[in-house]
Amino acid sequence: MRALACRVLIVRATLPMTPRFSQPGRHLLDGTLCVFLAEALVLPTGLLTAAFLTRRLGPDGYGIFSVAAAIVIWLEVSVAALFSRASFKFIAEAADWKPLSATLLWWHAAVGSAAAILVWLLSPSLGWLLHEPGLVAPLRLFAFDIPLFCIAQAHKNLLIGLGAFRQRALSSAARWVSRPVLIVLLVELGLSVEGAIWGSLGATFVELVMARWCVRPPVFERPAWRLPGFWTYAWPLWLFSVGTTLLAKLDLLMLKGLGGTAAEAGIYSAAQNLAIVPAIFATAFGPLLLSTLSRLNKTQETALAKEIATASMRAVILLLPFAALTAGMARDIAVFVFGPRFAEAAPLLSFLIFAAVASVMVSITTAIMTAAGRPAWPLALLVPLLALAAVGYLRVIPVYGPLGAAVVAALVAAAGALASLVSVRALWGIGVPPASLLRSVLVSIAAYALTTMLTAPDIWLLVKVPVIALVIYALLACLGEFSSGELALARSALGWRQPAKPHPAS
Repeated sequence: MRALACRVLIVRATLPMTPRFSQPGRHLLDGTLCVFLAEALVLPTGLLTAAFLTRRLGPDGYGIFSVAAAIVIWLEVSVAALFSRASFKFIAEAADWKPLSATLLWWHAAVGSAAAILVWLLSPSLGWLLHEPGLVAPLRLFAFDIPLFCIAQAHKNLLIGLGAFRQRALSSAARWVSRPVLIVLLVELGLSVEGAIWGSLGATFVELVMARWCVRPPVFERPAWRLPGFWTYAWPLWLFSVGTTLLAKLDLLMLKGLGGTAAEAGIYSAAQNLAIVPAIFATAFGPLLLSTLSRLNKTQETALAKEIATASMRAVILLLPFAALTAGMARDIAVFVFGPRFAEAAPLLSFLIFAAVASVMVSITTAIMTAAGRPAWPLALLVPLLALAAVGYLRVIPVYGPLGAAVVAALVAAAGALASLVSVRALWGIGVPPASLLRSVLVSIAAYALTTMLTAPDIWLLVKVPVIALVIYALLACLGEFSSGELALARSALGWRQPAKPHPAS
């Protein structure tokens, strides 16, 4: 998988950076495929890295590394969320992107450096709070990753805003491929936990170099620290991102806080990890959609923007049969990945996979609302969802345990998806085509029935999943879900048909 992904990304990234906005639908699909493949590399490379480090560092060393990484990653994601969505929109709409890019680059560097200094100063207190004095030195070393990550993220945001989706994918792929190589090399040289941290720092630096190679915002140009209108978008979208992260983890946190055992929390976390693929898709698709719609709105191509937005929501609905496939073979997947002791994760996965798909719909619709100039709407939808989830977990978890938490998570996510669809309907007058919804539900029922009837133990699961996925695709095609133009578009994005030569860069 890693070799295929890298090959696709490298080939596509050699094309000119100026996107073909004369065909924004094909460009969006092509970019989503590239970014999804790049971000999906975290699955095999992450598993390989974890398997190596657990054996070389032991439980104590790996625990210290994991805790330090968790703290730093949380800060990095929080800082990136402050700028990301607003950056996509403002860069996409800018007549001259270079002055704005210089300002955003310096803002990322300044806030990232401030966060790194904060970690450096607070590391002794964090070590004392977590009862782990040995955490101080690793945490201080890991703090250097924060400004590197933020500067790299500024370049990646710029690539998305400019529509250079392939180059954005290539920079992420460079990080995920180089990370296990550097970590293994440095740990094998005897650097232990510090080697794993230096390997992570090196991978972030590789990502920065690759992103800088693809796009070069001015470094020495005097930044305009005031960004008129930018913070109007940045603050509500940042609060939305933080709230979304909290909502995604609230079920696990409340399960443990309301008396759940460590084993129950471990099984629930395993089920969450198995439902991560839709989240990767949302990470790949949402920012690209926001950039595309913002650019179309800027050029007054509202009709085309609405067409692409409708197709995007329809694409999420067509994920339902694949969620049904996962639910039908949940036990086989859980046992195959984690072993027989995690068989209890199967019923949890059956609900959490649908919650993940509903969350993708929320991500897509919030991108539509942001592109349409309504950055506060997503936050207004999120607040009642958080309250609803908290009340639901309080009432259900003490009685039904982990299964109750999974059911509440699915219902809250479905409520959020429905509310966001209603909001998009009120804003732009568009929604999911009823015929597509009906076809998706019918195929979902068929897929679930097929997966429950056909058992595939152990390695045969790797055959069963793609076969039934092809059956799902065939059923949707036979029911008339895909037009000939859409099929041609998909073949072009996958490289099965040579696309027309791109316009030369201006």
